[in-house]
Amino acid sequence: MVDLVLPQPYLLFLGDTTSAPHAKTAFGLRDWARERCVGECALPASTVTTGLPRLTPAQASAQGARSLVIGVAPSGGVISAAWVPGLVEALEAGLDLVSGMHTRLENVPQLSTAAARLGRRLINVREPPAGLTVGTGRKRTGKRLLTVGTDCALGKKYTALSLTREFKKRGVDADFRATGQTGILIAGRGIPIDSVVADFVAGAAEALSPDAAPNHWDVVEGQGSVLHPSYAAVSLGLLHGTQPDVIVMCHEIGRDRVLGFEDYATPSISEAIELTLTLARRTNPKVRCVGVSLNTSQLSEEGARAVLADHSVKLGLPAADPLRSGPELDRLVDACLEGLSS
Repeated sequence: MVDLVLPQPYLLFLGDTTSAPHAKTAFGLRDWARERCVGECALPASTVTTGLPRLTPAQASAQGARSLVIGVAPSGGVISAAWVPGLVEALEAGLDLVSGMHTRLENVPQLSTAAARLGRRLINVREPPAGLTVGTGRKRTGKRLLTVGTDCALGKKYTALSLTREFKKRGVDADFRATGQTGILIAGRGIPIDSVVADFVAGAAEALSPDAAPNHWDVVEGQGSVLHPSYAAVSLGLLHGTQPDVIVMCHEIGRDRVLGFEDYATPSISEAIELTLTLARRTNPKVRCVGVSLNTSQLSEEGARAVLADHSVKLGLPAADPLRSGPELDRLVDACLEGLSS
């Protein structure tokens, strides 16, 4: 796995985004590594905020920030030309740049030149480790949970982080296994699955969740959806290589179209569970779906509890929001831990 030692604390860069789901890196760091975040900065066109203090790079540097993290993840992972002046400003303010984009920072001439002139670091998080092999399909010791979804950017990372935290509260030996740039920034290690050559994705998933003690849980962050028109290949390779014992299906309440693909309806939870289990059985015939994780962030507390109860009854599975503590989350954790013995 990739182990990172990054310059902290961070200033989170929102670019010119007008889509909160595309700012998932910034929100993920705010929610799971708040102590490492000084504030946010954005271009005038941006309409998204994490709620952290809005600072210029110079102000953030004066408050102790050591790097600017690109906190947005648009489709394709391209560094926009509109961002470059702001990124150069951060370098000039004494900040290193940290990016989880597919575009490598050093391949942007203005950034490469400025970093060399100023003695600043350009750090790319989306860099898979060398020496990955193809998947073997070999059954491994230990227990594995994979979060899967009906779409991208709807809560698979948050669910994996929440379940890992809840497992540990119960004294369960568990590790969060990051597969995307935000998860890697939070955990400090992992493999950026969507940057691995396709033939090696399953092998990378095996390396991410190796043989372990019988009662150890690897809680693996899922990517995309096996029904996604663009990213299903990544999801399938991760599914086969992880060989999950249990899966938790993730969905955002109110999302009826695939993010960024308005011509495609979001699949139903039942449809996604059925297909995911069918595909997962190729490498683990005993895999089970033990519950659903629902992003209810647009609902009131009362409305969310009602939706969770309704989905639990309709699906016959525990349903919880990973960011709402309470009996719903407790039941989902119970189902995860009991999923291999029931």
